[in-house]
Amino acid sequence: MEVGTFWIYLLVMFVVTYIIRVFPFVIFRKKIENKHVRAFFAYIPYTVLGAMTFPAVFYATGSVISAAAGVAAALALAYRGKGLFTVAICASLAAFLVSIVI
Repeated sequence: MEVGTFWIYLLVMFVVTYIIRVFPFVIFRKKIENKHVRAFFAYIPYTVLGAMTFPAVFYATGSVISAAAGVAAALALAYRGKGLFTVAICASLAAFLVSIVI
């Protein structure tokens, strides 16, 4: 990934996250009491960042197979409740080992 492309992606993620966080304060003047609406606004930034980041994961290693191995390892460990650092290290290690094998 080129440095210029990275900064564009980062800027877009920042703007989208910022707009979504500020939107409820600008539109709704009083406190939102509905728990469903509050949950919706709470999860939107994570959903948007995930949707923007997840496809790029499969092209980060240069091989879709090694990237898929890393994603599978990350999903398995995250499902088991492991921490972010453990998931990131194990996913990177899985992708690296598969890239060596293939």
